[in-house]
Amino acid sequence: GQYFPGNTIVHKLDPRTKILIVVLYIVALFCANSFVAYGVLFVLLSVCILISKIKLKTILKGLKPVLFIVIITGLLNLFYTPGEGAPLATIWILKIYPEGIRAALFMILRISMLIVGTFLLTYTTSPILLTDGLESLLSPLKPVHLPIHALAMMMSIALRFIPTLIEETDKIMSAQKARGADFESGNLIHKAKALVPLWV
Repeated sequence: GQYFPGNTIVHKLDPRTKILIVVLYIVALFCANSFVAYGVLFVLLSVCILISKIKLKTILKGLKPVLFIVIITGLLNLFYTPGEGAPLATIWILKIYPEGIRAALFMILRISMLIVGTFLLTYTTSPILLTDGLESLLSPLKPVHLPIHALAMMMSIALRFIPTLIEETDKIMSAQKARGADFESGNLIHKAKALVPLWV
């Protein structure tokens, strides 16, 4: 949801074009079924990041909140993807097949690259331009009486509140740490209990 002003080609590109490129990129990500396809998409994404001059540190920092989801999704694909032949490893009732490893890697790559691609859109396009671009793209649906302006405005408001929510989350976590809360050590249940004030 954050916007970093700049004077690059990516920043100057029409917001409608950027939205369409991101949609095509997402479709390509979900259609990719080989490491070569992911490699090509990764190179394209890397080139866009370099052109936009957005710091890699900023992008990696943005990935941090969704790291848990990425790991859980990867593990689910690893253990629950059935395969042919004998499993590579067995952990209690869970079996790991080569197909599971492949599915887990693909899912981790897909989610991470999807998030980075959408980050790049919001990092290089102001919320107002993004709203105008979305409204313009959805304008052919006006004859169907869809509230295009309202939908675009809702998206704009949501985007504006994301940085505020992240800032508030950081403040709450800092306050909890000052009171002795430990978010780093312990098992998953312990960490979830420590995050209760945050969820509230």
